[in-house]
Parts: sequence; structure tokens; C-alpha cells
Amino acid sequence: MAEAKPKQAQDKLAFLLSLVPYLMDHDGVSVTEAAAQFGVPAQQVRDAVRLIGVSGIPGETRTYQHGDLFDIAWDDFEENDRIVLTNMVAIDDSPRFSAREAAALIAGLQYLSALPENADRAALASLMSKLSRGASGRTGQVSVAGAETDAVLAVVRDAIARGVQLRFRYVDAQGVTADRTIDPLRVESVDADWYVRGWDHLRQALRTFRLDRVLDPQGSEQAISAESRAVPLPDRLFEGSPDDLEVVLEVAESAAPLLDDYLPQRLGAGDAPGTVRISLRVSHHHGLKRLVAGMPGAARVVAPADAVAAVAEWAAAGAARYR
Repeated sequence: MAEAKPKQAQDKLAFLLSLVPYLMDHDGVSVTEAAAQFGVPAQQVRDAVRLIGVSGIPGETRTYQHGDLFDIAWDDFEENDRIVLTNMVAIDDSPRFSAREAAALIAGLQYLSALPENADRAALASLMSKLSRGASGRTGQVSVAGAETDAVLAVVRDAIARGVQLRFRYVDAQGVTADRTIDPLRVESVDADWYVRGWDHLRQALRTFRLDRVLDPQGSEQAISAESRAVPLPDRLFEGSPDDLEVVLEVAESAAPLLDDYLPQRLGAGDAPGTVRISLRVSHHHGLKRLVAGMPGAARVVAPADAVAAVAEWAAAGAARYR
């Protein structure tokens, strides 16, 4: 049997840095259990524990006094092979997430858990629990509601995975419903919305469909064509077409990068301080309304006049409902 390769110093340090938090979370763990957890010999764990027992940070006197070192229940360790930390130093001074930071991360993990392919993932649940315990304050109860598109998303992803055509009814921005058949190629998300890109058999072109407008999706047994598989997908989700409307917006400089998917063209500084004017193309006024609504206080339609009027009328109608 070949001898085990000696561990490098950095490997030993990484092991120690992993072992201490583990021992803090598992009070009274046995040497055998710790060795199994890290996949190392039991003697290596014993040697590490003895090293931890003489480690710490010097206090104000610059000498190691009582309380400046880790301490271990040595009798229990020597007689029963159990590891119990009775004093901990330095580790508690490490940076911690604030309650708000931990809550934001937990919310993001819950969103991932809600996706069909991540349902019931024990690893995500364990990580959320550790974030909650490790925060500097109480995180409170955080929950993320499932989206209405989850069921549609599952069908679309299944069709992509099987390489088959997808049939559905689609409601466009004008409220018109039509039957569509596509060769689904990719599913993507932008902010809270999910989209599927594929070769549209009705339009004989590459099209993007928003999943919250997809009704009754069904994967067929008809395989997508080799020609569809070879269609190059642009990196940007939204691509212009000859029928698009060209509009000019005045947006806050800090918010301008949010519009990169629309292939904007900068026209110069805006009238208000800290703003820029950009030109971009949208498929219709409804899409423009939705775009501006997603950037409250950060975007204003400048031209053309019909676009300004359409957005102004829509905003006024929405405000009137509150009255």
C-alpha cells in the first residue's frame, strides 16, 4: 500500500480553519465522527485538536494569558476521544453578515429553491440555516412566494432537455392570442421575468416569448430540426427588428447600465444633473410603458411625441385609480 502524500502547510491550515467552525457547531463530537466528516485519519484530527489547544491571540499584555487561547475539555478528549471546546478566541471576532445582509441572501436562496430543478434541495436548506445562525442579529422570517410561471417553466425546460417542439397559446402585448409552435432553444430570466427563445414556425424567425404570457404549453414528440439547433443565439436577450419604435429616454447615469439589453445609443447629457439621453428601440408602446414603470424616478420619455403621450396617458390612468 502506497504511503499517503504528506500534506502541505496550506492544506493543514485549510483543514484547521474548517475544523474549528465544525467543532463549534457540533459540541461534543467524537474524533471518529470528525474524521469521517473531513475524510481524514482519526490521528490527524487528534493532532489538529492538540494544536488548536495551544492556539489563540495575545491580549493587551502581548502575552498569552488565561482566555487568550482555545481551551478543550482535555479529560474528555484523552479518555473518551470526544472534542468539547470550552473557550474560543479570535473566531468570534471574524466579520459576520448583518441581519439585513443575511436576510437578503436567504431570500435569494429561497428563490433558487422555488425553481423546479432545485426543489427540496437539502444543501440550500442547510446553507439558509447556517446564514440565519451566523448573522450578527436576528434575521426574522423571510419567504419568497412561488411564481405563476413555475409550472410553465418546468414544461419549457423539459422540452428543451428532450429536444422537442413546444406548442402553446401566446398572448401578445396587445392582448391578441395566437397558437404558436417553436423549437425551444434557451430559457433565460431578466429581473423577475422568464423568457424562452426559439425558432418560431409561424414567423419563420428567432423569437423571444415571455413565460407569463404563455398558456397551455405542451411538449410534443416532434424533434426540433437540425437547422434550428444551428441558429446562432445572440448574447443579448432583446434584439431589434425593422418594425421597432425608436424612442429617446432621459435616464439617471447610474441607471443607464440597466438598459444595456436594449442596445442603447448615448446621445449626450440630459437636462437634469446626473442624467444622460439615450436612444433605444422597443417593439411597441406597451413595452415602453413597462420599461419606464420598472425604473421609477430614474427614466423619462423625451421623444417622439406619440410615445411621450402614450406613457403619460397610461401613468395618469394608473394614478386615477388610486383616487
